[in-house]
Amino acid sequence: MNKVERYREVLVIREGEIPYARALEMQRKIHAERADDLRPDTLILLTHPPVVTLGRGSDTAHLLLSPEGYRERGVEVFETDRGGDVTYHGPGQLVGYPIVGLRSRGIGPREFLRRLELSLIFLLDTFGIESGRVPGLTGVWVDDEKIAAMGIRISRGVSLHGFALNVTTDPGEFDLIVPCGIRDRGVTSMTQVLDRLVDLDEVAGRYPDCLVRAIRATNAEGG
Repeated sequence: MNKVERYREVLVIREGEIPYARALEMQRKIHAERADDLRPDTLILLTHPPVVTLGRGSDTAHLLLSPEGYRERGVEVFETDRGGDVTYHGPGQLVGYPIVGLRSRGIGPREFLRRLELSLIFLLDTFGIESGRVPGLTGVWVDDEKIAAMGIRISRGVSLHGFALNVTTDPGEFDLIVPCGIRDRGVTSMTQVLDRLVDLDEVAGRYPDCLVRAIRATNAEGG
C-alpha cells in the first residue's frame, strides 16, 4: 500500500509494512528535499516487521537476548541515529515519521518532542483514552504504562524519526528489551486499554489532524 494525500499544510504518505532500513532510506530522501525547500512538511505512517532499534543514547544492557537469540526470534536489531534508548517496533504498531521544518516555525528539538506527545494525547482522546506525560520521561502514558514511545533527530532545522504507538501490539513483545531503559513501568496498547480490537487504519486516518493541531498549538504542554 502506498497512498499520498495532502492534509492542510502536511503531505501524508500512508505505507503498509516495510522494513526499517527501507523506511530510513525514505526518510532521508524526503528530509533532504524538505531541507532544500523542495517539498512541504511530510508525515510518513507505516508499520515495521519485528525490529529492535538502538538510539544514540542506548545501553546494550537493555538488550535482553543475544544476537543469536534475536535472529532465532526473527527480530532484526538496527542501530540508528535518533535520540533515545532501545525500543521495539512490530505488527500492530502505528509508526509515524513527521519530517517537519522546525526552524521557520521557531520550534526547537525539546519543544517538538512535547508537540509530538501532545499530538498522540489528542489522538488517544478521540478514542476515549485518557493519556498524558510522566515528568522526566519521554513518551505518552496511560497511568504508569507507556502506550507510545518516541525519539527524534533534528538536522538542518528539519526533523527525522518520530513515534511508535501501540495499537494492537502484544505488550509481551517488549519482553525482548528494557523498553527505553525504564525497568519499573509497564507497556500497554490501545486494544488492551479499551478491551476491544482497534483498527490500525482508523487510527492512522485520524492522526494527521492531531499532528497539525499540536504543531499549531500555542502551548504544547497543554494544547
